[in-house]
Amino acid sequence: MAEPTAPKTVIPAPAPVLLPVEGSTDLFPVRRVYCVGRNYADHAIEMGHDPSREPPFFFQKNPQNLLTSGQFPYPPLSSNVHFEVELVMALKAGGSDIPVERALDCVWGYGVGVDFTRRDLQDAVKKAGRPWEAAKAFEGSAPVSALVPVAKAGHPQTGEIWLEVNGDRRQTGDLAQMIWKLPEIVAELSKLFTLAPGDVIMTGTPAGVGPVVRGDRVVCAVEGLAVLEIAVV
Repeated sequence: MAEPTAPKTVIPAPAPVLLPVEGSTDLFPVRRVYCVGRNYADHAIEMGHDPSREPPFFFQKNPQNLLTSGQFPYPPLSSNVHFEVELVMALKAGGSDIPVERALDCVWGYGVGVDFTRRDLQDAVKKAGRPWEAAKAFEGSAPVSALVPVAKAGHPQTGEIWLEVNGDRRQTGDLAQMIWKLPEIVAELSKLFTLAPGDVIMTGTPAGVGPVVRGDRVVCAVEGLAVLEIAVV
């Protein structure tokens, strides 16, 4: 009797998305990418919103939007693409309705990243009451640094976060200015989604967001944690 053949995919399976780990050849496998909107009061104000502590809101990028090449491809169909520097969390565990006091136990490590946004497209769809995907989840829209494990980084609650374009400082803030703190972000997000190992969370940006053009060089960092350099091509 012939052995049954193993099932196969009808098209080639997509390659997994893997992020580098600082100082190691190990890789972090990505499952989902969540983003926190308007999580710094000064940025909420500059975007025309009330920074009071209303419930946080979230949106998603795709794992394939994460970029580690250091070269950000300026997207088509847009002429106003903005940078937003953010602390990045990577999860080793998850669940639903995670208590705040246990939330940081889910975190594997941290990095720094940029949430590039097609601001012209976002403004148009916001006015029309339509989804943000075209403005947020486009190719290469989330450059990220190598991840630093908690064993080395700890859980950064304070520290300068900044971004420069061509050597000119554009964004400067402190992690302490987050409206929703790291454990609260995990806890609140887990009320809406079942979190799992491999999830990545971009935690919001301070004020000073602005445009880039082809040829720009972007450098951003979280103090004492990670530095990321990006060429806009």
